[in-house]
Amino acid sequence: MLFHLLRHQCTNIRHLKQIHAQLIVTSLITDADAIAGILRFFAEKPNPSNLDYALAVFDCIESPTAFAWNTMIRTYTRCFTAPSAFRFFIRMRRSLVPPDAHTLPFVLKACVLLQSIHPGLSVHSQSIKFGFDFDVFVHNNLLCMYCNFGRLTDAEQLFGEVPRRDIVTYNTMMDGYVKSGEIDCARQLFDDMPTRDVFSWGTILAGYAQNNRFGEVLTLFGLMVAGGVKPDNVAMVMVLSGCGQLEAFKQGRSVHSYIQRRNIRLDVFLYTGLIDMYAKCGCIDNAFSLFLESREKNLVTWNSMIMGMAMHGHAMQALNLFDDMQRAEIQPDSITFLGVLVACSHAGLVGLAWKYFASMETVYKVVPELKHYGCMADLLGRAGMLREAVEMIGTMPMKPDVFVWGGLLGGCRIHGNVEIAENAVKHLLELDPEDGGIYSIMANIYAAAHSVKLEEGLPKGAWLLVQESWETCQD
Repeated sequence: MLFHLLRHQCTNIRHLKQIHAQLIVTSLITDADAIAGILRFFAEKPNPSNLDYALAVFDCIESPTAFAWNTMIRTYTRCFTAPSAFRFFIRMRRSLVPPDAHTLPFVLKACVLLQSIHPGLSVHSQSIKFGFDFDVFVHNNLLCMYCNFGRLTDAEQLFGEVPRRDIVTYNTMMDGYVKSGEIDCARQLFDDMPTRDVFSWGTILAGYAQNNRFGEVLTLFGLMVAGGVKPDNVAMVMVLSGCGQLEAFKQGRSVHSYIQRRNIRLDVFLYTGLIDMYAKCGCIDNAFSLFLESREKNLVTWNSMIMGMAMHGHAMQALNLFDDMQRAEIQPDSITFLGVLVACSHAGLVGLAWKYFASMETVYKVVPELKHYGCMADLLGRAGMLREAVEMIGTMPMKPDVFVWGGLLGGCRIHGNVEIAENAVKHLLELDPEDGGIYSIMANIYAAAHSVKLEEGLPKGAWLLVQESWETCQD
């Protein structure tokens, strides 16, 4: 009865202690199955606060078996206390208890958490010593370790040596290629796989999405569905991202219809993917309807909706969403503030933009990045506050990029300020001397100001291009 309760109905530490007490009272605590059941609880319901209790139970065992050692190593690993897991493995070896095929995978996972390859190399040597290097379970975990550390050459060698590969072997190697940006190698491996599961498809879709190859994402998803593979939520989020980036509304709507036809539950990630897709495809009403419908909203959900509203000119709705986000106690990040500044820029809300920009670091602990300075330079330039824009650029903690100087130059073009434009052009040419559009914009500024004093300080080729642009303006 107690064993049944321990194995099937023990759900929390309070229940465990009650059963443990009964086992002691009834002298059943010495039973190997009882000890195994108690230790298994700690591994299956990992909680760092219970580790001392687990260790006390383990230390009561006279001659721990490999199972007991494995369970403790697994417990420490699942509690993310990797150093303790590895120390326990060393203690096991010093106790002359040989590891089995279950020991090394737990230790290898601890090595990954330690973020150090050296313990992992030692475990690899141990696997060879004890004859587990060709065990598919051990092999897959070794492969995972090398891929996690970016050691693709070692992983490829290991992949080539194994006599028997299962689908996990292929998926692990493919995931290693994807994480290292080797998407073409990942695709070759994907094509060579004898069988594929939903994780295989999700991994290659994620790889193409991370490399901005969204056309391949849509093509592969079509093949996946046509092949009768039921995509999981991760795969659908990837394809929705691809539809949004390509503004492929028809395909995105098809994915949404697929979800509805199969009554797939929309989690926060799918809701966010759909919201982002509709917003980027210009269907802001559809995006907002889904946003209101979703009960759970994370930071990315709010950011997608705020940016969508801002990009479509709905400035006040975007700013109202920002206020709602704070009331929902969601901490904004740099993407949030970019959306807020874009909204202010589209509506010409200079004072409000300054307020948000100034509060980023002081109130929200978000350090402004180049993209935020670029947005402010564009906003101030459009508003004719060119001197203020120059002062802001002068206080930047990093070197301004083409977007910052470009925003300032755009303002100069609108308001015909030749002096500041010349300064902006000088910096833009230093950053990108091959951009002929800069000369054309400057020519238009001179033309508007009835001035052609551009020759000094610009390359000869640039001067000729400006002259040609000027002649065109005079025709």
